[in-house]
Amino acid sequence: MARTLALRLHLLRHLGAQVPSSLTACAARPLCSPRPHASAVCSPTRSKLSPRAVCTITRDPLFLIAGSVRPHQELLTSGSGQSLLHHLTSEEDRVFSDRLSSCTSSQQVLRLLRSYPDLSSGAAASVLHRLADLEQDDGCGLKNPQLLSDVALNKLCQKLEQDSAVLEDDVVVRALLGCTRLYLDPWSRLVVRLVSESQERLDLERLSVESLCGLSRALLALEGPECGMVKQAMNQLQNKDPARWSRAELVSVYRALASGLNEGGRYLELLNEMNAQALRLAQQMDPVAVSEILGALVTLEQTQALPLVIALCKQAVRHVQNFTDAELTAVLSALMHYGHSDHFFVEALERHVPKVAFSAHAETITKVMQYFGRRRILSVPVFNAVAESFVYRAEEYSTWQVSQQIVALGMLGYAVPDATRLFRKVESVLRARYLQFQPRALLDLLHACTLLQRYPLNFVSKVFSPYFMQQLQEENSGMDRLVLAQLTQLYMTVKLECPFYHGPWLLPKFRVKSFLAPGQSLETQVEAQLYSAVKSGLVDLLGARSYFASKVLTPYCYTLDVEIKLDEEGYVLPASHVDEVHKRIALCIDGPRRFAANAKHLLGKETIKQRHLRILGYDVVQIPYYEFEKLKDKKEVVEYLHQKIFPHSYRLSW
Repeated sequence: MARTLALRLHLLRHLGAQVPSSLTACAARPLCSPRPHASAVCSPTRSKLSPRAVCTITRDPLFLIAGSVRPHQELLTSGSGQSLLHHLTSEEDRVFSDRLSSCTSSQQVLRLLRSYPDLSSGAAASVLHRLADLEQDDGCGLKNPQLLSDVALNKLCQKLEQDSAVLEDDVVVRALLGCTRLYLDPWSRLVVRLVSESQERLDLERLSVESLCGLSRALLALEGPECGMVKQAMNQLQNKDPARWSRAELVSVYRALASGLNEGGRYLELLNEMNAQALRLAQQMDPVAVSEILGALVTLEQTQALPLVIALCKQAVRHVQNFTDAELTAVLSALMHYGHSDHFFVEALERHVPKVAFSAHAETITKVMQYFGRRRILSVPVFNAVAESFVYRAEEYSTWQVSQQIVALGMLGYAVPDATRLFRKVESVLRARYLQFQPRALLDLLHACTLLQRYPLNFVSKVFSPYFMQQLQEENSGMDRLVLAQLTQLYMTVKLECPFYHGPWLLPKFRVKSFLAPGQSLETQVEAQLYSAVKSGLVDLLGARSYFASKVLTPYCYTLDVEIKLDEEGYVLPASHVDEVHKRIALCIDGPRRFAANAKHLLGKETIKQRHLRILGYDVVQIPYYEFEKLKDKKEVVEYLHQKIFPHSYRLSW
């Protein structure tokens, strides 16, 4: 650690820079060690502590600032050595900020930069962050590393490096964080200078909460959580009172902790105080704060923070139309993670999503569909709008996104008005991009199609092939029980509903015996209280418990809630009888979890079960909870069951 600081001091002196006295004074104190430089390879900046990976690229010889350290004279062009940073007027700064925010590519940012030769220090730091926003490639370097060789960008870095000693505290930190987000070489002139300036200001203990957070994030990326400056910054942060923090300060700290600083739960006490303050300020949160905090709670695994999640969800209702696509995606992901839904939030989505179905980001539309599917929410306006847009936008979606959107429709068992066009488009995507589908995504898609009574048999035959089975086994998730159940139900659907199919069949070793299983299942367990009430009514109706069987596993993998057997003359047989059974009645005692959460609409997996049982010869009698709960006494229960099970026969009194 001390060696690192000594190297940096030597470097600054070699470059002709004035070394801050505070750095000289603390040269013997341990500091963070530098990240090793690697060429043309991707390597993680720290193992286990953050998912972020860094691509350090060998720089072009023309690259001046962000590459390896060079003599000071090489960095100055046209003999200009004075400061080149100027303060724009407030109006000019606002115009520049607006234009910068509207840039949708790094080339636009660089063109804008060339048109503003004189920038304020804050605007210069903002340019680095905007480039990072546009160029970061899922945590593995930049999409286009060559942009770092741009002359205008190098000149901007030169300006920041020259004026680092007189920059405001927050600009120094923001510039350093921007450098790490652009994966600049830790030993470049600019980064070394900014780290040194940050150390001096950190020693003075004058950095704001937001600056401490930004500095911690930057040094975490450069040197890991054991860095001395990171610990120093976090100690100063812990000495502050979270109850006095503004929402912007809270967001900064949440973002910092979620970036990897809280690994191992080292700041749990601070986090608990923050959650309490965030709950107090929830009603004041803007869209950025709501999405950032919800995303951080998920990353930080704050399972005990459900009251805060609920409060933020209520606040999100006000902001649905103002969220950016990325913010709405983060909010929906968090609500799915915590298993929370809100009636008013759903209504806000139903007003907003149909307006943006054709223009919103593909991942946002997919996340909306996932949210409604997993929360069992039947939203006709959203489903219709997304299905309509799918016909025109399918090429924009990844194969996984295509699969997830159809899966949501299958979960709810909802057939959109123009289903023919929708599934024609699905089949077109399958034909054009079949080889791009991951095995699990393809199986999910085909299974969802069968839930909606659509049968893409050309692709079903490929799923049953030994080659596809091998692919499924090799995939990360492997052949878990849900996959085998989906394959079995797909096989049964083709057997029962597609008699003209003559392709390969699913091998017996891949078939399950029952669709009912703990956790994820293709059937929903009967609700105990509702079942008990129906069972009592059946005893009164039939005269004895022996005349019906409960929870019967059929040879066709489905479990019957209640089975009643009749002989040829229509008399009820004891449940133990095997011979002389002329008719079997399957009672489906459907509790709330077998329906959409917001409608009396049976879920897709329950609809296909009842459809298959009818094809197999069962008389299916549905006992929905919303009808049964209206019955007031035993007499009404018996009359109701008689009308349901024996609608054409006279009831005997026992």
